[in-house]
Amino acid sequence: QVQLVESGGGLVQPGGSLRLSCAASGFIFREYVLTWYRQAPGKERESVAHIGWSGDATNYADSVKGRFTISRDNTKNTMYLQMNSLRPEDTAVYYCQVTNGATTYWGQGTQVTVSS
Repeated sequence: QVQLVESGGGLVQPGGSLRLSCAASGFIFREYVLTWYRQAPGKERESVAHIGWSGDATNYADSVKGRFTISRDNTKNTMYLQMNSLRPEDTAVYYCQVTNGATTYWGQGTQVTVSS
């Protein structure tokens, strides 16, 4: 049974930090590329950060470059999103997604709210 379990969301003040985790099971994690998406109220889901199989190749949306860092630990079957210098406009539900080109799985989403 495939599972992607996200954690780490919550309420944080502007300028603060959060670390999201996405724990995977039920498939060969190291064979999948990983992406964090987010969806704010009334907006389309957008890609935030992407990482390749080994973790060497990453790319980011312009809006989060220099503030967010995506990583993966293939020994723990877990992906992470370190979010620093958070802004109110980062408020959204964050989703992890994994794909091997043929199959795609999504996490259930975790709420991140940036507010004073």
